[in-house]
Amino acid sequence: MVVNDSTAKTEGLEDVLGWEAMTSDERDRREPTMTLTGWRRFVQAPAATFSLLDAQRWQALAGTDRDLYNEARINYHSEMIVVATSIVREVTRQGRLLSMLNRREISARRGLIVSGAQTTGKTTALKQLGRTHELMVRQRYPHQLTDRIPVVYVTTPPKGSPRKLAMEFARFLGLPAVNRGYNTTDIADAVCQIMIETRVDLVLVDELHNLNLATAAGEDMSDHLKYFTEHLPATFVYAGIDVERRLFTGVRGKQIAGRCVLINTRPFPCTAEWKAMIATLENALRLHHHEPGTLVRLSRYLHGRTGGMIGSLSHLIRAAAQLAILDGDEAITRKLMDSIPVDHAAESDRTPAA
Repeated sequence: MVVNDSTAKTEGLEDVLGWEAMTSDERDRREPTMTLTGWRRFVQAPAATFSLLDAQRWQALAGTDRDLYNEARINYHSEMIVVATSIVREVTRQGRLLSMLNRREISARRGLIVSGAQTTGKTTALKQLGRTHELMVRQRYPHQLTDRIPVVYVTTPPKGSPRKLAMEFARFLGLPAVNRGYNTTDIADAVCQIMIETRVDLVLVDELHNLNLATAAGEDMSDHLKYFTEHLPATFVYAGIDVERRLFTGVRGKQIAGRCVLINTRPFPCTAEWKAMIATLENALRLHHHEPGTLVRLSRYLHGRTGGMIGSLSHLIRAAAQLAILDGDEAITRKLMDSIPVDHAAESDRTPAA
């Protein structure tokens, strides 16, 4: 085997790289989950996996083969795994319970609100609930996959209006471009009809903090959300930043609060669960010289760097892994992580760690 020949391929390398080695636009560019096609790809996507080459084969790599191998590992670390935190488990549990309770309700269906600071895992929990629900529906009704849309996922449009909100639902469902002559009620009725026909039973609404009840547009959009909840036999689950402080005021806010269960997400304290999350991420690393347990021993340092935010923790570890590959060190150290900035919120709240 000639590893320096650019036309040569390391034996079995394609099997190790798997889909990560593909560089087509379809693989590199993922459609947003706010469309039906993108959502289905998210639900169907297998968990990210990668098998390291043994030391001898890895050291023998050169030229294009090494570049492909490293690029595949960088792609892997850009996604890695979803950590099943206590928040993810609780949101999934409560969301599934409410879906069952609402099955035969005619009106006043209960919803769920996931509220908390940024990077505390709200969107991840929301999407994992949706993914779990849809996979269960597919397993239960395998012959209805083409006619059924179990889950709809949309984001609340900033400075939105009822029309913009209805358009978000229409966009997810893949409805054709709406004529300007159609009013908001026409669009909403068309959306509701399709969602009823396709048996949507879980509606996920993210970025709820974009709904501002202090404005007339915000009040109208809130009323429109209520319209959807009353016209659709589905469970609505919302997520947003500090929702209870922003929305649970006034008559409309009290209506929302009275119909929804609230789950708060917070920064994780530096406890056994924090160390377990670090261990889960560390075990998923694919680096040749990284010593297992290094990051767990740095748990206090990582808590100080990230403020206990799971999103910031994931960002820091994944970025460090990619730099370790690019630099050739193949290991994550405290010195390396010191060179990586995380989000501004975590940096602003940073506390010194021993």
